[in-house]
Amino acid sequence: MTAAEHSGSDLMIGSLLRMVGHALLSIGEYEQAVDLIRSAVDRLQPGLGNASAEFLSVYGMLHLVGAIASSRRQVTLATRADTQAFLGEAEESARRLGADANHLWTAFGPTNVAIHRVATAMELGDVQIAVDLGPRVDTSGLPIERQVRHTIETARAFARWNRIDPALDLLLQAEHLAPEQVRYHRLSRILVRDMLRRPRPPSPAIKLAQRMGVHHADPADRP
Repeated sequence: MTAAEHSGSDLMIGSLLRMVGHALLSIGEYEQAVDLIRSAVDRLQPGLGNASAEFLSVYGMLHLVGAIASSRRQVTLATRADTQAFLGEAEESARRLGADANHLWTAFGPTNVAIHRVATAMELGDVQIAVDLGPRVDTSGLPIERQVRHTIETARAFARWNRIDPALDLLLQAEHLAPEQVRYHRLSRILVRDMLRRPRPPSPAIKLAQRMGVHHADPADRP
C-alpha cells in the first residue's frame, strides 16, 4: 500500500485495493470489504470522465468485488439493493469498455459481470436465477481460471436445485480444463463430498472424489 501511495497513481491504488477487498472476503470481513470498496470507488470516481480501458477495468472490478461482499452479508432488502447497485455500476463500466479484456489482469468485461450476477444470485439464495443464467454465459474468451470458477459456481447452482447429474457433468468439464483448480478449490470439494453422501452416489462422482482425494467427511472442507 505504501508503494502504491508513493506512485501517486489512483489507478494503481485502486488495483491494489481490489486485492485487499478479495483478502477481506477470504476471511469473512464482508462489511469491512464493502466499506473499503466504497472508499476506493469514491477515490477513483473523479477520473471516470476520460477513463482509459485500464481505468474502466479496475473501476468495474472494484464494483464486482463490492457486489460479492454485499451479497455475502445477511440477506436483507438493503443488501440486495446494494448488490444490484454494485452490479449496475460494473455493467456500465463494461458497456463503456465495449468488450471482454484483461487490462491489468482484471479479466473485466461484460462476461465477467454476467459471471458475478450468477455468483451473487447464489449468495443471495436466488438459485433459480443462477440456474437460468449460469449455462447461458459464454466464458470461452476468458482466462481458464475464470472459466473454471464459473463452471463450478453453475454446478453449485444445479446441485442446490437437486439436479445432480448436470452438476456432476459441469464439474467433469471443469476438471478437463483445469484439474488442479478443481481438485483443490474448496467449493468443488464440498460439492463432491455432498454427492458422496447421497444414498446412491453416481459412479463418476465416486471416481472424481478419488482423483480429488475427497472423502465423505473431510474436516478441511467443512463450511
